[in-house]
Amino acid sequence: MDVVRLRLLRELSERGTVHAVAEAMSLTPSAVSQQLKILRREAGVPLLEPDGRRVRLTDAGRALVGRTDEILAALDRAQADMDAYRFTPRGTVRVAMFPSGAAMLLAGLITRAAAVGVEVLGRDIDQPAINAPSQLADFDVVVVHRDERDTNPWGPRIEATPLLREPLEILLPRHHRLAGSARVPLRELADEPWIGVEGGLMVDDVLRSLATIAGVRPRIVQRVNDFRVVEELVAAGVGIALLPRYVHTTRALVRKPLGGVRIARRIEAVTRAGASARPGVAQVIDILKTVAQDVVGQ
Repeated sequence: MDVVRLRLLRELSERGTVHAVAEAMSLTPSAVSQQLKILRREAGVPLLEPDGRRVRLTDAGRALVGRTDEILAALDRAQADMDAYRFTPRGTVRVAMFPSGAAMLLAGLITRAAAVGVEVLGRDIDQPAINAPSQLADFDVVVVHRDERDTNPWGPRIEATPLLREPLEILLPRHHRLAGSARVPLRELADEPWIGVEGGLMVDDVLRSLATIAGVRPRIVQRVNDFRVVEELVAAGVGIALLPRYVHTTRALVRKPLGGVRIARRIEAVTRAGASARPGVAQVIDILKTVAQDVVGQ
């Protein structure tokens, strides 16, 4: 049954005549009568009966008006809820992050969002940034990292918010011959064994950029995605590696900037176009920017 027709029936129960209902609802009397006839067909029972020159509600009609009051009250509550979502950050926002980004950002995001009434459901997923659009089928926000030289546009259906630029440094064992250098020229690493990552991930993109810039192709002996495992391999002397500046290490290792070249990853929050119109999503983006700046400040 149509809500507008139910509202007309309730108006008739309160105002007494079709003419009064028509005036109140800015309709013609014939339009009101037509809608009430359709409602009768929808209900399957008579809702009105003659009462002299007027009509009055049958028992079924009065029962339906009682239910109509409940329905309209529920709709009013639903509208109030939607208004709250439209104007107030609340609800659940699903967020995916690459693992090292989750280690830096997720805890602060969850706790700060909870303080303003937004629940964050976070996942750490190690996928190339190029997969972010497909991830948005399951998540409201996807935090990605890319080689800063990657300037490929996301396209009109995606919005990206920059969070931070994070330099990449060389991770060396303490006994390495270059451990005492202020900066490590890339040419000095031409013969070194490297710990890389799977093809398509950010560090692999940066290593390929280095090969293009300096003409030195790193000799990759192992490919490991988890930076914690990378630490262990570097500490054991298996090879050297690239590590983002704000990634914490537990081993006593040496971190040095590369000399003569700037390398960094760009971290972005990606959403579907228009998703930030949801107050909860907009709040999550704002908190991510704040947490990212806190990371830089520390």
